[in-house]
Amino acid sequence: MTFASLESGVMNRCSKGREISAYVPGLMIEGVNVLSISTSLLDLLVRPLANPGVGPLQTTGSKEREVLHVTPLFTTRCNNHCSDFRRALYTQRSLLITSLSLSLSRAQMANSGMAKIAVVGSGISGAVCASILASKGISVTIFESGRGPGGRMSNRRERMEDGTELCFDHGVPYFTTSHDEVVKMVKSWESRGLVAEWDVKFGAFDKRTNKLVEFEKDNTTKYVGVPTMNSICKALCQGDGVEAKFGVTVGKLNWIQDRTSWSLIGLDGKELGQFDGVVASDKNLVSPRFSEVHGIPPPLDVSPYRGFSVLSQGIPVQACFALMLAFSEPLSSVQAKGISFQNSDILRYAFCDSSKPSRSFIPPNGQSWVLHSTSEYAASVIEKSGLKKPSNEILSKVADELFQEFKATGLNIPKPLFMKAHRWGSAFPALAISPEEKCLWDNDTKLAICGDFCVSPNVEGAILSGIAAASKF
Repeated sequence: MTFASLESGVMNRCSKGREISAYVPGLMIEGVNVLSISTSLLDLLVRPLANPGVGPLQTTGSKEREVLHVTPLFTTRCNNHCSDFRRALYTQRSLLITSLSLSLSRAQMANSGMAKIAVVGSGISGAVCASILASKGISVTIFESGRGPGGRMSNRRERMEDGTELCFDHGVPYFTTSHDEVVKMVKSWESRGLVAEWDVKFGAFDKRTNKLVEFEKDNTTKYVGVPTMNSICKALCQGDGVEAKFGVTVGKLNWIQDRTSWSLIGLDGKELGQFDGVVASDKNLVSPRFSEVHGIPPPLDVSPYRGFSVLSQGIPVQACFALMLAFSEPLSSVQAKGISFQNSDILRYAFCDSSKPSRSFIPPNGQSWVLHSTSEYAASVIEKSGLKKPSNEILSKVADELFQEFKATGLNIPKPLFMKAHRWGSAFPALAISPEEKCLWDNDTKLAICGDFCVSPNVEGAILSGIAAASKF
């Protein structure tokens, strides 16, 4: 929705005529249901603008911006297309509305029609969406099945036999930015000490020749969370107006038509609450994979939603195994801290995790590394073992095979102090389902679906999707 001025409060409304919106300096109040506003507040917000003759009619420079008709008792889309009602209307009364709107407290906004939103999933897409919604004064509850935030941007803490604690970014190793709105957001995180540039040498290793064939030549800035990759999501989930509940798996999302609200039920059958809207940032909520893992239908039935049919068969994904390694000494023979492998059926990437800024929990005088398998290798393992949680026996076999492939490079890789594998069953979406809109949205039930699977299979794609989903409320 476009607002006419940054200096004045101007009223606007949706095409159904059920909502009003006001832009005020430093605060956006939108999606407020007129029927839920007290009569006195409605009088203050709507009726002072009922008479277009109050105050001078002005335009902003050479650009005329549309402000729709306001009637005394209700806000409806005006069918009058004359030029007088398509010009920006500024009055002394509208400035009064600005000051009144600024005095609205979060508690008052929480009592309005669209105040409580459930966000399912605390990966970067869900966390960004939740943070933006909370900044609008909306009460947000995040439900995350994992032990902590981050999704594929999470980190893993482990202990060696001697008790030394280790920490690995075993998911996303780093991310880059190119879109202006993401660049701006990441810069704000950087100013808060949540991210930093990872300025190290990257290269490509050819398995056929066993040589490091080239070093990365572009100057793309690579960012990492500090002190761990999940620090970004953790901070966003702890923001004002956001309540995060970890270790809670949503088993069912029910739309209650007569209450125009959502009811969320946990996998254990417990009631999780009722909400005015839902953001589903976990694709497993609509995936057949949920049934294969938990033995019940996916929590969200998308069959009634026009335009959501792409989700009904599940989003194709590529799996990946990660291998966490700790060494007693630096790998001095490895000239790059980030390596992509060519002509290997097993190994795709290797990253020196301990070379990232502000890292701790590494072996004294040593290094920690994370290896990523090829999607083909991961698929071959899953084909034999299934989608259930892999056994320790399977993970040990995967760990040995990945390490042997790393060692076979001839880079003089010593025996590690610590070695453990992890499976990412849905590491990368194989397609983007909404690259233009960047999320799926149903206005009638206030349901948004977002994630990297909507835009592109990377962190920036997930952020863009989270921003798009938040803009719908």
